[in-house]
Amino acid sequence: MILGSIRTRLALGFLVVALVAVGVVTLYVLPSLQDQLTNQKLRALAQAARTYSGPLRQAIGSNVDEKTVDDEVRAAADNANARVTLLGVSRGTEGLSTYVISDSTQEVDISDLSFDVAQETARTGRAGTGLESGDAGRVGEAARPLRYNRRVARVVVFSQPLNDVNETVSLIRHRILVAGGLAVIVALLAGLLFSGPLARRVRRLQRGARQVAAGDFSARFPINSRDEVGQLARTLDEMQGQLGQLDSARKRFIATASHELRTPIFSLSGFVELLLDEDLDEETRRAFLVQVRDQVARLRTLTVELLDLSRLEAGSLELRPEPTDVGVVARAVASEFLPALSTHGSHLELRLPAQALVAECDPERLAQVLRILIDNALVHTPPGTDVVVAASGGDGQVALAVRDSGPGIRRADVERIFEPFFTSDDVQGSGLGLAIAHELAERMAGRLTVESQPGQTTFSFELPA
Repeated sequence: MILGSIRTRLALGFLVVALVAVGVVTLYVLPSLQDQLTNQKLRALAQAARTYSGPLRQAIGSNVDEKTVDDEVRAAADNANARVTLLGVSRGTEGLSTYVISDSTQEVDISDLSFDVAQETARTGRAGTGLESGDAGRVGEAARPLRYNRRVARVVVFSQPLNDVNETVSLIRHRILVAGGLAVIVALLAGLLFSGPLARRVRRLQRGARQVAAGDFSARFPINSRDEVGQLARTLDEMQGQLGQLDSARKRFIATASHELRTPIFSLSGFVELLLDEDLDEETRRAFLVQVRDQVARLRTLTVELLDLSRLEAGSLELRPEPTDVGVVARAVASEFLPALSTHGSHLELRLPAQALVAECDPERLAQVLRILIDNALVHTPPGTDVVVAASGGDGQVALAVRDSGPGIRRADVERIFEPFFTSDDVQGSGLGLAIAHELAERMAGRLTVESQPGQTTFSFELPA
């Protein structure tokens, strides 16, 4: 059994709880119980003294014989079921002192008890209780004053040994220790018994986590309860799914990025080799240079997009939000696409309100998102397809929409359209633009959505006003 394992710790926890419980009972409850029993004994003696000391007041005086006094003392002792001692009070030159006159045990010369409580009662004139140790052990005493001519002439002491209290406490202590020992054993066994299934569940999660850490994303974390371990299993299972998706995206990213970078690089290499041919005519050389220029532009665009995506994922892309008139940005971006629109045979319509629409965003990144959406509309639609850029505001939001009348996006592809490197089978491109636009929208506290059907596709970009 490993000391640091959960099973061992839980078993030790049960053991410690049992030991603490036994310790608290032994060190706190038992002394408190002994004090309570002792005080109860003293209260009973005080009550007996109040009840049965009355007849002894009649035995005070010089004309009362010794036998009558002894009879009264023994009668009080029998009634109270306690030892009764009658003491006289002396006020000599050495101060106040008490001496034994009569005792229910017929022992007058008492040497093992000093009856300090009697002296205190004689001095103050008030009843009192106390404890002292004698030959038979601890004794509880209750004293009451007996007055004659308004002075304390006698003191009667009712006393009982406290051996029964000690025996009761000792018996209870023995029972508690025995029961505590059994409880400790049961707690240890229960800890081992109940912690076993928990430890096995944790070990299963541990094995699954090691598989995931080793790159095996087929591992599963069984969720068979709603407790904390079940919640941990659910979290780990969700983590495993996310890691699997990230690993798949990483592999797809590497494969697609390698392919997208390799194609223009190989193309450039081939054109450079051809351009080295001195026998090329000027028209062919110019055509090759145009192809080189296009491949360089493609490579530059791909490199910038990869850099932007990596900076976004790393959180290092700095945004500078400020109040921005989205209409001004939309007009500026639309003017950049005049050559592309002419080549594509398309028309871009701006539907902007007359008043300014101000949003809190980074104007450069807003322009970047619009460029991506307009470029996406031109790249993924047939020549001659018109594009509409509209803006509207209300309810604390500013909305920009880029709409085209192309064939639309397949329903199965809509949910994945913002994933990096995702492209439809019949289109060209790196698949990074929309992923970057979506990430930029979220970084600006906005939302980028898409609605598509045959004949119309609309990308909506909402920003806080």
